[in-house]
Amino acid sequence: MNVGFDNDRYIELQAQRIRERAASFGGKLYLEIGGKIFDDYHASRVLPGFEPDSKLRMLKSMADDIEILLAINANHIERSKVRGDLGITYDDDLLRLMDAFRELGFLVGGVVITMYAGQPAADGFRQRLRDLGVPTYVHYPIEGYPYDVDRIVSEQGFGRNEFAKTTRPLVVVCAPGPGSGKMATCLSQLYHEHEHGVRAGYAKFETFPVWNLPLDHPVNIAYEAATVDLADVNAIDPFHLEAYGQKAVNYNRDIEAFPVLKAMLERMLGESPYESPTDMGVNMAGFAIVDDDVVRDAARREIVRRYFKIAEEHRRSGVDSNEVEKAGMLMKSAGISEDYLPAHRAALAKAAETGAPAGALELPDGRVVCGRTSELLGAASSVLLNAMKAQADIPDETFIIDDEALEPICRLRTQLLGHQNPRLHPGEMLIALSSSTRTSELATRALDHLPELAGCDAFFSVILSEEDERLLGTLGINVSCEPRYERKRYYHD
Repeated sequence: MNVGFDNDRYIELQAQRIRERAASFGGKLYLEIGGKIFDDYHASRVLPGFEPDSKLRMLKSMADDIEILLAINANHIERSKVRGDLGITYDDDLLRLMDAFRELGFLVGGVVITMYAGQPAADGFRQRLRDLGVPTYVHYPIEGYPYDVDRIVSEQGFGRNEFAKTTRPLVVVCAPGPGSGKMATCLSQLYHEHEHGVRAGYAKFETFPVWNLPLDHPVNIAYEAATVDLADVNAIDPFHLEAYGQKAVNYNRDIEAFPVLKAMLERMLGESPYESPTDMGVNMAGFAIVDDDVVRDAARREIVRRYFKIAEEHRRSGVDSNEVEKAGMLMKSAGISEDYLPAHRAALAKAAETGAPAGALELPDGRVVCGRTSELLGAASSVLLNAMKAQADIPDETFIIDDEALEPICRLRTQLLGHQNPRLHPGEMLIALSSSTRTSELATRALDHLPELAGCDAFFSVILSEEDERLLGTLGINVSCEPRYERKRYYHD
């Protein structure tokens, strides 16, 4: 894949900027980190060359100065809110985050349960953390937040919250997902630090939108497409423009909240160190882009993928149709259509030709291979197999899976597990192909090329089963589907 982003330069610049910001406050900084700290696959898709764990590696370079605080909303615990990308609850993901940080040598200072109002599930989780030896603190809802600054910055506001005592100069505040109360946690800590006579500051680290890229740059449009469910809208930061005469991109929630945030900082610190929400940020991603054309193409692809993903979710679960319309409008504003992905055209053409579900995958060199539904392979399995064969220069018509490997799997599906057809899912096909490597050099060659498909775009003429999408996603393949099912039914398992 073409590279448009210098990851090493990014890590160096980002760490330097954070150190500079901490020094400007006298050495104590609360750094709110938005988005994903690791597993940031959105960033790696729109900024080719960005490693999914780049933020973590950057923080690792300063690990001796860092203490981690994790925030989680008590209401999310009560409702068992689930991370859509991982399928686990926010409280379980918080435990996962703590394990990841500790394994990498970070000091985890504790967990702050925000918006606490006696929720039973939050009490249970807090006791669970205590049993594990994890320090926990509770922050309460504040009447009038975020507009009643007098109440917020007082003993009746932040003053009621439990203070998490930290020992390191850089306190990183992160969370399992949005709405966890990271900013309020940082500000509450600032209040208490000030009450204890400690000078400390606040900064925000979010990758998107990229403040020094144009508003209509595909990378920034892709961020809006990724957050249609949050109703985030990119805009020129009016405070930055007024203060410096310079255009900078931010998003609506930070722009709307800035006047109140500035008033809080003035109340706590005597004066606000920031003239705009952009000032608060320390994001250096825009300075690590080395090939804008490559990045633009990658971001346009992501915009199309997001459109199909939200359209698929609408078809699966009835998600708000306005979100589908907004995703479509964002695609048009980027000057592209569904056909921007070459695999889209190819998959629909193959489906029309065969009269059955089909798929296509664009290989790293730009070739597009197709797959059709057959007696033994579904469209997803067929596309995956044909892609491996193409990468290994094996003719399409050559059979590389032994019948002896297929027969027991097909028998298991139909006779023992009760499936109505013997067609193999991608995972089952890979097992059969792996079994065939004992006797077939061609099967070995094809399987050796499987890792090369990571990052490729695949498209299917119908919605795949969740099992198939999950397997292809595990392989790093970007999957999009036409938002329709193979059969007209009310229920689809």
